[in-house]
Amino acid sequence: MDLFLQLLTTGILVGSIYALVALGWTLIYKSSGVLNLAMGELTLIGAYVSLSFYTWGIPFPLSILGTLLVGFVLGLLTERLFLRRLIGESVLTVIMVTAGLSFFFRGIVAFVWGTDTRVFSPPVFPAESMRLGRIVIGQVYLWSFVAAILLLLIFVAFFKYTRWGLAMQATADDEMAALSLGVSAKRVYALAWAIAFMASGVGGTLLGNINGLNISVGYLGLLVLPAVVLGGLNSVPGAIVGGIVIGILQNFSDAYLSRLTPGGVKDIAPFAFMVLILLFRPYGLWGWVKIERV
Repeated sequence: MDLFLQLLTTGILVGSIYALVALGWTLIYKSSGVLNLAMGELTLIGAYVSLSFYTWGIPFPLSILGTLLVGFVLGLLTERLFLRRLIGESVLTVIMVTAGLSFFFRGIVAFVWGTDTRVFSPPVFPAESMRLGRIVIGQVYLWSFVAAILLLLIFVAFFKYTRWGLAMQATADDEMAALSLGVSAKRVYALAWAIAFMASGVGGTLLGNINGLNISVGYLGLLVLPAVVLGGLNSVPGAIVGGIVIGILQNFSDAYLSRLTPGGVKDIAPFAFMVLILLFRPYGLWGWVKIERV
């Protein structure tokens, strides 16, 4: 039972970071119907930007703020330079462009920062673990959880209470109706990419504090896809719950199944779980079910 509770707690803490990255997937899909295959690289860029700020002597909270600002600008530029001219094109065309962007961004990261593993030095969070009863929690996990939850609350409040947040929801629900009310679809798409850059960048920063930072963090960003599918591609609450579930699933599979397999089950389990979900719930747990009448 102690092992079970330890795995559950750590899975929830890491899953909250996955939920933050999953939010970026969901936002772009909700606003444009496009599955962004460059999300892992957005996570990677944000992590390295934050590391650069921290290396220059900027305190970590201000580094996070700087990462949010840089992510906002990069998201707007990416949408304006590469994606705006594709409005009206087929969804498959836009998805293939995002696949090309993933290789482009990965090449930029390797050129600017290299491929060697780097760490935040001095460490951002204390190395001493905290004990809650019989559960031992590393402070890097705990404070990363706090930061992820805080940002998730800010983003959810933005969608619910601000003018642009409501405009994004209206465009996702019915684009033609939103356009008739004066909502600019181009601005909504640009804002979705900006927020996706911001959320995934902070998520990558928190993951980099836990595991160290190298080019493989981009694959961790792609690992969030099962969380998005589980919750429903167009559901913000579903992305949050899906991220936490995937974090727990990873921990349990690594602890209980890795001894029965040659290795790698921790990374494979979320995708196997995603396939099972698609078989029985093609739209995820909270996704919109589309019904076409002829």
